Amino acid sequence: MRRMVEGALCVTVALTWFACTRKPEITQDDLVHRTQELVDAVAVGDQAPRKKYFADDTMYFDEKGRNMNKEKLVADITPLPAGSSGKIVVRNPQSHIEANVAILSYDLDETEIIYGQVEKARYHETDTWMRRDGGWKIVAAQALRYYQDPAPGAADVREFKDYLGAYALAPDKTLTISQQGQQLFLQRKDRPKVELIPEGGPVFFRKGVEGRTLFRRAADGKIDALIDRRNNEDVVWTKQAGG
Repeated sequence: MRRMVEGALCVTVALTWFACTRKPEITQDDLVHRTQELVDAVAVGDQAPRKKYFADDTMYFDEKGRNMNKEKLVADITPLPAGSSGKIVVRNPQSHIEANVAILSYDLDETEIIYGQVEKARYHETDTWMRRDGGWKIVAAQALRYYQDPAPGAADVREFKDYLGAYALAPDKTLTISQQGQQLFLQRKDRPKVELIPEGGPVFFRKGVEGRTLFRRAADGKIDALIDRRNNEDVVWTKQAGG
């Protein structure tokens, strides 16, 4: 009996050691390789990798806010139009891998060339892979686009004088627009000045801040409001008398 117990213990220890030292059935390198295969197929419009790696019941939420099933996800892949070419590179991968579930989070650096003009974009995506019937499929994914400032444009500095002054959102919520040389600044109460960078006409942006600042003219041609536009929603600050 003692020998049987000792033998059983040895088998248990051996199995435990094997389970602890056995390599996972999929690795981060495997996931990155498959992901690169998926994004390489985008520019050429190759639908095969999406058919191969996405589960039939997948849930995909892209950077445009679209909720797509596999059918829509596959149909969304078409070749770039004539005059355009592009490349996407997977960068900064991170993963969490369990027995039957693997999560891969990564950045995507995109370069698109449109008739010789180079366009750049950066995205972040997180994919959840699940092992089913011996194969690994993406069952859920979500992508977002990193915010990037627009290209600065030219402004008519002569119009800056019309923008200067105080604007109010509420009696205790005010901001001031001031000018230093060729630059325009916005300052909220008890906060440092922030440069308003011209994008074009009366439209400005703040470095690293998503949204736009616009100056609105009334019927008489005078500035009557500053519009803080965020995600196509406007917050209107009314220009104060004497401002």
